[in-house]
Amino acid sequence: MRLLSILLLAAIAAPAQAAPAQVRGSVRNTHGHPVSGATIDDMAGRRLAVSGPDGQFTLSAPPSRMEVVATHYVPSVVTITRGRAIRVVLHRPLETVVVTAYRSPLGSLSSPVSTRVLSRRQMRHSAAITLDGKLTEIPGFQLYRRSSSLVANPTTEGVSLRGLGSTAASRTLVTLDGIPMNDPFGGWIHWEELPSLAIRSVEIVRGGASDIYGSSAIGGVINIIPVRPHGDGLQLVTSGGSESTLDDSLLGTLSHGHWSGLAAGGVLATDGYTMVEPSQRGPVDQPSNVHAQNALVEADRALPRSGRLFVRADALNESRHNGTPDQWNATRLWRAAGGVNQGPFVFRLYGTGEHYRQTFASVSPSRTSEKMVKFQFDTADQTGAALRWHRAEGQHAVVLAGADTETTHATDDEHLLVYSRTRTNTSAHQRQTGVWGEFLFTPPKWTLSASARVDHFSNFNARQFTNSALAPLPSWSQTVFDPRLGIVRRITPSLSLSASGFRAFRAPTMNELYRSFQVGDETTKANPNLRAERATGWETGIEKAIRPWGTTIRASYFWTQVNRPISSLTLLSTPTKVIYQRENLGQIESRGVSLDFASQPAPWIGFEGGYQYAYATVAKAAREPQLVGKWIPEVPRNMASAQLRLSRPRLGLISFQGNSSGREYDNDLNTFLLHGYFRLDAHAQHSFGRHTILFADGENLFDRAIQVGMTPLVTLGTPRTMRVGLRFTFGD
Repeated sequence: MRLLSILLLAAIAAPAQAAPAQVRGSVRNTHGHPVSGATIDDMAGRRLAVSGPDGQFTLSAPPSRMEVVATHYVPSVVTITRGRAIRVVLHRPLETVVVTAYRSPLGSLSSPVSTRVLSRRQMRHSAAITLDGKLTEIPGFQLYRRSSSLVANPTTEGVSLRGLGSTAASRTLVTLDGIPMNDPFGGWIHWEELPSLAIRSVEIVRGGASDIYGSSAIGGVINIIPVRPHGDGLQLVTSGGSESTLDDSLLGTLSHGHWSGLAAGGVLATDGYTMVEPSQRGPVDQPSNVHAQNALVEADRALPRSGRLFVRADALNESRHNGTPDQWNATRLWRAAGGVNQGPFVFRLYGTGEHYRQTFASVSPSRTSEKMVKFQFDTADQTGAALRWHRAEGQHAVVLAGADTETTHATDDEHLLVYSRTRTNTSAHQRQTGVWGEFLFTPPKWTLSASARVDHFSNFNARQFTNSALAPLPSWSQTVFDPRLGIVRRITPSLSLSASGFRAFRAPTMNELYRSFQVGDETTKANPNLRAERATGWETGIEKAIRPWGTTIRASYFWTQVNRPISSLTLLSTPTKVIYQRENLGQIESRGVSLDFASQPAPWIGFEGGYQYAYATVAKAAREPQLVGKWIPEVPRNMASAQLRLSRPRLGLISFQGNSSGREYDNDLNTFLLHGYFRLDAHAQHSFGRHTILFADGENLFDRAIQVGMTPLVTLGTPRTMRVGLRFTFGD
């Protein structure tokens, strides 16, 4: 607070300076044609101008650096020289061979896959405090349960895309600048791992991508783009509000010659709320919450020919209460990565270490008392390396290739505290090694893509000690081939048709193989005999850009079939106790349509959103025929989202975010029904000078009681909450 007070006094007491003279500029492509509708923002994400039909724009108070973004072009960061006109040249991705989340250098009108980008501006104008909350703007994005990561158990934070659902593990791969971020033990995502200011944007690729990424990318890839250390600058964000929630984040960058560095850190804490529905609560129920600290540091060295050498490390320390006094968990996570970009080559080396602790308790039927029954301590160490190469062949072809390997060693140490005191220690190794290649051919009006990957996955050295008695567990390996074909026909410069087909796979995690866990009165048993999931899918799409209104619309039809999906099947269900067993079910299928749109008809208004309809059911279940036709748990048929932004430099900005979801089921038998909901959030901000922004956020403004789980107690989502905060930006 002392630092905050000093910064406030400095901002208020700073003498007024004469407004700098206006600076004019223009935005053009490499052929010299004007680019209209390009947005010009300062490095804090504030809108400065929008280029007109002739590509021209005017800045009344130019900063030292700005970012220029236009649809279907690579964003450009420009340094402004006082007294000189600004000329910005934007490149199309093929001209610069930029590798995206799908590692294909294509704009959206030329890409056969469905992609969305959540920009820094969109994230800052979202009322949600966590990254998973901001990603709900993407239709089809959902955690294993609907609850926010502020109160959810980490083991329920698997990601679902394309209506495929998830268990504790994700059927979607999350990466940081291309490096996997899924938990090395369980496959879930730690949404509080990164300081919020260290995230520049997020790319979402929907549909199987194992042909490039290997395991876990059945539903798609979410690639987090970090802030790069450029220039000298400092940013501070501090906020607080309902449920004693606070969020503080600091980011600093330094540059000297060929070297640059970045350091970021954050504190996120909340007292939370009691998730159990009021009519079912008892004296033992208390708020679920999180107290987390994170940090990230990076050092970069510029190399000849636009090369780059970097090292980066981040850490997460968090503790959570899980709804009763004796139930809690804690995570300690460390990651380190380094790499080099030089010419056509990209090399990455990374490692992860994790300690996870959790307690489980048995709550009396009257919910007046509880008894601790189990303590778990899980560790995981992971190392990996990746090499990528690309080469442009003339103006219309690009070849990409790569190889990567990843090894994980994990241990699950469980102490049973009731009846006979039993200790079970299970350990195993997993390794995935793959090679892949991709070819892109873009003659006039066409895009043709072909890619394929071969993976060898093995689970080995698995053993279990129970009170010192050794029992070996199954070891197995599998080699899989995952191809993809895609085609795009550009009917006009603003209209395209696309189609693609793929195969993908996901290997079982250590958590699914060896760790039993409990949520509420539900217990899920492990299964060391699980095998990998295999998926086949295709999608078609149409995309239209309406340039005079700054509008882009994409509609897609998708179909994905997963064989041997790892599912939680009901063994026992009573009003006070539910037991599940993980099994490879026969087959699930998800088919439906998705719609994405973005529009900026005027500089002061922006509108984005989308809709997904997913018919996701069990297609085959030889051993459980009663499940055929049942809905896939945690997948609603209908999901929609929208964000409306209104801004005026003198008045400030206000943004509304609406999310709607249809009903869904919380178990395989479709007996635990969760009703649909609509939720409205809002964000408002106003600038005071060039360095200070005051903002306010409101979530669930109508205070809807949103059902997020049934265990079999009904649990509720975030009630209405409010926050206010300040954002300070100095330098670049």
